[in-house]
Amino acid sequence: MKRLILLAVVAVMVIGACSSDDDTSTDAGRSTSTTAATSTTTTAPKPEPSAGCGQATAAASKLRHDIDVGGQARWYLETAPSRTATDDPMALVVDFHGLAEGAQVHTAMSGMGELGQKEGFAVVFPNGTGTPIRWNTAEDPAKNPDLQYVTKVLDEVETNLCIDKTRVYASGLSMGAFMTSLVACSMSDTFAAAAPVAGVQFSKTCAPDRPVPILAFHGTKDPILLFNGGVNADALAPVLGNTPTTSGTTTTTAPVDLDGKGYPLAVKQWAERDGCKGSKDTDVSAEVIHRVYDCPADTAVEFYIVKGGGHTWPGSAFSKSIASIVGYTTMDINASELIWKFFQRFRLPG
Repeated sequence: MKRLILLAVVAVMVIGACSSDDDTSTDAGRSTSTTAATSTTTTAPKPEPSAGCGQATAAASKLRHDIDVGGQARWYLETAPSRTATDDPMALVVDFHGLAEGAQVHTAMSGMGELGQKEGFAVVFPNGTGTPIRWNTAEDPAKNPDLQYVTKVLDEVETNLCIDKTRVYASGLSMGAFMTSLVACSMSDTFAAAAPVAGVQFSKTCAPDRPVPILAFHGTKDPILLFNGGVNADALAPVLGNTPTTSGTTTTTAPVDLDGKGYPLAVKQWAERDGCKGSKDTDVSAEVIHRVYDCPADTAVEFYIVKGGGHTWPGSAFSKSIASIVGYTTMDINASELIWKFFQRFRLPG
């Protein structure tokens, strides 16, 4: 059973890496460190209570909700702390799984639900479609059923729970990072900030309505989504039931360029889109670099580079347990905790 889960996780990550339907720019971004944050929101707008406010709700842990989206049966998982009818509206994090991973496995990968119950925010784990399970990352909302699905999930959650609609955030792993990047571009009026892990994307047609704060993570030895661009087809082949071939993109011996193409470039492009300028690197530990861009006060772009890191979720015990598939997971930082600290600095403008 564990092997099946591991293969699912790998597939999720792999497909996430190689099956993006949008721009072929597979570049990563740069994230901020908790200690070196340079951009903060100067004036905090008032909360915007959702329709679910004014009612008490019980705590939920991986509660499954079935919904219909354009005649297609879909579902998602919800984790939230208990609330009284008079509690203030809470933040919501939408956490997207990777290719072939699925929502259930991803709850263990990120641990975001447990963190939410501890810190007082709700978490939704959407579930994709297809075999292997995946996301549609096409950019046109009118033609992308997954973007329509995300909108319907948010409508339902904000009706059932008391959510502050100015504090809705997105995170995700691998193909889920692709999806996170997509909603940052196409739903910037909904998501206050985004944190893609192992797969930040920047499309040439990305045109958010406002600067979107971005926190990204990527390992320099990612065996699937290569740090300086490209997908290792051979690493994906066993998961997809194919025979490895030297015709795949397998170049992993070239020296890593921390400022080169691929994911460093993707983060830089987000920084330019957000109106940021130069960046500064800080060594968090012997294996983690925190890159912070000089951004306007209402946004931030930061990048955690894990030297020797694989296709992983930093700080995740589950990620560490499947090292034979995804590579090395650093425990020097905890991505989920850093993501939540980053999100707390931002909300949608009034």
